[in-house]
Amino acid sequence: MTTEEPEPTTTHAQAIKQATEGIEFGRWIGGATSPAASGETFRSLDPTVGESIAPVARCNGADVDAAVDTARKASHEWQEMGTAERADRIREWIDVLYDHLEELAVLEALEVGKPITHARADVESGLEFFEYYASVAVGMEGEQVPVGTDGHAYVRREPYGVAGQILPWNYPLSLMGWKTGAALPTGNTVVCKPAEQAGLSIIRAAQLSAGILPDGVLNVVPGFGEAVGKPLSEHSGVDKLSFTGSVPTGQAVMEAAADGITPVTLELGGKNPFVVFPDADLEEAATSAALGGFYNVGQSCDSATRLILHESIKDEFLGLYREEIAAREPGDPLDEDTVMGPLCFEEQYDKVERYVDLGREEGAEVIAGGAPSTDAPADGWFYEPTVFDDVTPDMRIAREEVFGPVQFVMTFERYEEAIELANGVPYGLAAGVMTGDPSTAHRAAADLEAGSVWINQYFGTVPGTPFGGYKSSGIGRECGKEALREYTQSKAVHMALDTPEY
Repeated sequence: MTTEEPEPTTTHAQAIKQATEGIEFGRWIGGATSPAASGETFRSLDPTVGESIAPVARCNGADVDAAVDTARKASHEWQEMGTAERADRIREWIDVLYDHLEELAVLEALEVGKPITHARADVESGLEFFEYYASVAVGMEGEQVPVGTDGHAYVRREPYGVAGQILPWNYPLSLMGWKTGAALPTGNTVVCKPAEQAGLSIIRAAQLSAGILPDGVLNVVPGFGEAVGKPLSEHSGVDKLSFTGSVPTGQAVMEAAADGITPVTLELGGKNPFVVFPDADLEEAATSAALGGFYNVGQSCDSATRLILHESIKDEFLGLYREEIAAREPGDPLDEDTVMGPLCFEEQYDKVERYVDLGREEGAEVIAGGAPSTDAPADGWFYEPTVFDDVTPDMRIAREEVFGPVQFVMTFERYEEAIELANGVPYGLAAGVMTGDPSTAHRAAADLEAGSVWINQYFGTVPGTPFGGYKSSGIGRECGKEALREYTQSKAVHMALDTPEY
């Protein structure tokens, strides 16, 4: 007797019930969950089956005011605590989050459509960054400046105060680790706005800090950009802003922050090159290219979207590459074997379809995919891994960010041509280089205009390595020690020393 696999709708309904039963996804202010000031909610949707997951508090400017005021009041106690004690509190919270790792991963898989194995990795990555910052912040030191025997000069590093953080929907808990993880141990309090598509895991993580972080140190105000993100960016009580998302929204955040001269960290878009030189291991290159382009359905600012291949190895590479992407058919994210889920929401799906249509109109050739997936759950936003050939640098598809499972093939003959193609876009976030020659690797790393260069692999950001962009890809750095400086400001202290009278 055989047992049939449950239908995705049934499986997801059960998962939704188990992950949300007894939990209120309200605003988190002052160490407590409460409804939005308006009393209104909106629905978080499961992109795999199109069903509602849970009602979420629909916050507005009044909620932002309450959260910022609460964070301001909590700031003094948090700073007085000292770095070592703050780090201990954060580690205690991390332990609780690890105890709830599966719960948080399921919430993220449900709301983002991320395969459950990737969702677990995302949660673990976020917790690793929390742990990294808590440890490194303890070792942050000021500086003593030699000025002679008649004076003493030193530099203190002090927190800004209240940090406003606007998170993206593609890596919610991982990016919370990047931002909140750096802000808290340095003595800042936080007002966090999760993306409206992916607020459940962030709210739940904040709720799990109850009784560990002092009330008001961490606050979460879910809602939409105009209603929450804009007033948070403009708020006179916010001392530091951090945003991850699109270039247009980043520009709006920066403009809003300008009136108060609020310092900002912006991690924005990318149109990242993956350059394969003729001496590369082509099997490794094909595997890395598929991972770089289709991990998280290509919904990554650092996704490898432009495959820049030496003309002599193009045919061999594409033969190997097609085998790699054939194994990446989208499926139910709650299935442990799934490596690609759906796009996160309808607008993103529509955007991918528009760019695929545009690529055809511009004269590029689809050599893989190019259509919605027919093997995945029918009600989800599933799209096949798609590859375009015959792409030229002047095409819009070669210059504009798609943020989906689409890659574009271009070729080069000379090293200088490869670098020119790689750098010939407004973005400069990340780049991949495949080569067997160390000299080529180091030359390319120096010549590429990108904040991260990954050689003979793709994706390489770990705690300790800074992440951020050149050009339109952003301002500032996250993930490394530099991020702690993003959340502190320096104060120079000069003191005259008298000659002792005895």
